[in-house]
Amino acid sequence: MTEQTKITALDNGPYLVKGPVVVTDAEGNEFRVERETIALCRCGGSTTKPFCDGTHSKAGFRAAERAVREEEEGQG
Repeated sequence: MTEQTKITALDNGPYLVKGPVVVTDAEGNEFRVERETIALCRCGGSTTKPFCDGTHSKAGFRAAERAVREEEEGQG
């Protein structure tokens, strides 16, 4: 069975990506990934983009609301 990749959005922090992944830039150049779990910047302030360097905590980054569950979408 092939290992599944999982992406988790941390509260006011990066996306954690666990599992096999290839990270490329807009031109298709690959970033070297040596760990099983990587953190991708979502605040835009990292000096090591696309990877997180912890700047979100210094910059006071606040993430958008959480994803809406399917059963909640039709209610309101």
